[in-house]
Amino acid sequence: MRLFLMTHAFSQEKFLTLSLQRRHKYAADLLKMWYESLEDKNSSYAQDHYERLAAYLKLPKILQPSKETLSQRYHHHLHCAGLSVKEHHLLPTIQRHDSCSTSPFLPIDIYLDHIRSAHNVGSILRTTEALRLGQIFIPPTMANLSSKKMQDTAMGTKDLVQCHITEDLSMLKKPLIAIETCPHSTSLYSYTFPKSFSLLFGNEEYGLSHEILQKADRIVHVPMHGYKNSLNVACCFALVAGEIRRQLAIFTSF
Repeated sequence: MRLFLMTHAFSQEKFLTLSLQRRHKYAADLLKMWYESLEDKNSSYAQDHYERLAAYLKLPKILQPSKETLSQRYHHHLHCAGLSVKEHHLLPTIQRHDSCSTSPFLPIDIYLDHIRSAHNVGSILRTTEALRLGQIFIPPTMANLSSKKMQDTAMGTKDLVQCHITEDLSMLKKPLIAIETCPHSTSLYSYTFPKSFSLLFGNEEYGLSHEILQKADRIVHVPMHGYKNSLNVACCFALVAGEIRRQLAIFTSF
């Protein structure tokens, strides 16, 4: 952090030669460092440097620093810098809210059939870890698990979830439950999940391939009630994951 601050230690004259967008980008970077050091009571480096830049920008001093006040100012800087609020631009959760979980992962295999978006894959990984749902299987042609976009969205959970690269569905636990909207599929809320199984989720554009659906033992859909008859795959995954955990809490024999 000291090296970063040394390389970003602007004089007022030099700082004001930057474009307004770059001034707010530097201020946002420093504010993020201040936010991340909130628990370190002896660390005021980022705070001191940030307050100096805020004064150059003629912004009021943050009198009562908290997660909320720093977050509001941080997103003000992003807006002024012309940066869109994407997952990797969000402030990280302060570590005191995270803990080393001893809860085991459920005996569930999750197959992602050619999902292209690294953001969707990262979100699915994050949900899988948060609910301790199971392990992930992806085909070799899918999103790169080491990509920065995926890692940013997964928010540190990628290394906590077992991931396997394969197209061989015979490796997955039976029954194979496809999550797809089609004739004769069963509503998510009227289906009771077995103790061990596999979930199959499809591509953002065309869903699960015909070949995958042919191999499925059961097809389950999330009921839709609006004009749009589909959900983002990561949102759909979260709904299914939540229902699985709800059933686990109700059926003690699960």
